[in-house]
Amino acid sequence: MLTFFRENTQWLAAGFLLTFSTAFGQTWFISLFAGHIRDDYGLTDGDWGSLYTLATLSAAAMMFWRGSVADTVPLSRLAPITALVFAAACLAMSLSSGSIWLLGITLFLLRFCGQGMFSHIAMTAMGRWFEARRGQAVSISSLGYPASEMTLSILVVLVVAVIGWRPTWLAVAVILAVGVAPLLWLLLRHDRSPKGSGESQMMTGLMGRHWRRRDAVRHWLMPALVPVLLTPGFIGTVVFFQQVHIAEVKGWTLVEMAPGYTAFATATVISAFLAGWAADRFGSQRLLTVFLLPMGLGIALVGPAEQVVAWYVALGVIGITQGASSALWGVLLPDVYGTRHLGSIRSLATTVMVVATAIGPGVTGLLIDAGIDFPTQSFYMGAWCFVLAIGCALIDRRLTRELRAA
Repeated sequence: MLTFFRENTQWLAAGFLLTFSTAFGQTWFISLFAGHIRDDYGLTDGDWGSLYTLATLSAAAMMFWRGSVADTVPLSRLAPITALVFAAACLAMSLSSGSIWLLGITLFLLRFCGQGMFSHIAMTAMGRWFEARRGQAVSISSLGYPASEMTLSILVVLVVAVIGWRPTWLAVAVILAVGVAPLLWLLLRHDRSPKGSGESQMMTGLMGRHWRRRDAVRHWLMPALVPVLLTPGFIGTVVFFQQVHIAEVKGWTLVEMAPGYTAFATATVISAFLAGWAADRFGSQRLLTVFLLPMGLGIALVGPAEQVVAWYVALGVIGITQGASSALWGVLLPDVYGTRHLGSIRSLATTVMVVATAIGPGVTGLLIDAGIDFPTQSFYMGAWCFVLAIGCALIDRRLTRELRAA
């Protein structure tokens, strides 16, 4: 592992920086400001959730339309440009006041650049640049997700308490424009090919084909994977998006709840490494059967939780699925569909994931307005995960046969 890291430091660092920087457009980060935004704009839980849903759905539509640029535009240009647009969105968040329309546009840009494009670029690059040790590459680059959750969650709560929520967004804009964008250009200015023949960069998938997006949609696997793609994004989003509501229902404070991010991040890191190793060793499709089970257990624990320590346990268990999910999709998609059109294929998968993060806040927010609090909703989410795991086992069996036949 250390030798692999030393030989590929530049490329892995680029992936890590991209995934770390997604934080500023992720739901868990934006939700830390939810109380301030709702108060300043006079929004209910349902209003805020619906606006967030609309903005994120728009980001998903843009991902579907333009995500394939990762196949045609050099990443050394695409990543820094995205970072600058991302910085502009953060600046708009710090300056906007009173306009719901401007708030919606700002949320759209944050979601598209952060959760959408930064994640998309990072995983497309890892899938294309690495072959034999793709699982390890995905796992290492994915460490940016838990690293940001672990370091920024408590820090942001404290910074907001000292300087206010709008100046905090201004600071984020400066970090992205002055720090992240130039560093991405430096790390990505030279392209990389996997060791071996140049053709190894264009690995084929099922049936020895280079799959296009339209072909993947017609094949049985992609429609079968849609609910599997949706579920981690839905649950992983709403558990953080509704944390202010959860705090109010449980009688906790955000400061008391903040260490839960550490539990979540730690579990994500360990799970990502184990899942990456397992994907390389046994086949990525083997993760399908088991990776949703921890999330089902974790989200179900939110309902009966009375002490804040139970929140830490719940997030830790949910983090197991989140870590495995990063490794699963980072390896499975190139394994199944090849790498020539990986950006286009990944944009479809990313769109589905972003849609999940879009509908979650809206649906749960409206249910809260209707009198069904989030702890009650969590029981049903847990049950769904266990039911879906049965379907994943069937997908695993059929896909394994087809991969062996190829």
